[in-house]
Amino acid sequence: MTPERFRAIVDAYGADPRHWPAAERAAASAWAELNRSEADALLAQAVQLDQWLASDAEAAPAPALVERIVASAPARRRSRWLWLAWPGGRSRRAGWWWSGAAFAGVGLIGGVAGALAVSFFLVTGSASPGPESSYLTTGFGGTAADWSGE
Repeated sequence: MTPERFRAIVDAYGADPRHWPAAERAAASAWAELNRSEADALLAQAVQLDQWLASDAEAAPAPALVERIVASAPARRRSRWLWLAWPGGRSRRAGWWWSGAAFAGVGLIGGVAGALAVSFFLVTGSASPGPESSYLTTGFGGTAADWSGE
């Protein structure tokens, strides 16, 4: 345990060793025992911050306020077929239909884009092999030039 790591633990988790990470708790406690003056200074600052944070408490809302909020909430609609009920009022089948339509639409758009790309390369002739495409060969497929005579 280093002094920097002990400071980081105290800064992050407070002065109470029960809040420190379990894997480092023993090492941090041992370091604090060996370096009591430095550890006491760090822990005193952390105790002040812990007490200040603990002093902040929210008051519970008045029961009348809770009742007014609950009374003003819209009533949930009941469906005749509870097995089709969806929280937003739509049926589950409608949700599945839209997701299926979106999936089919993406597939259709991909097919059209692929067909346009293939037709572009066929019309422009940029896919035909020629002397300018010699850089497209690989080391496994041979070279475009025949160097056997040299």
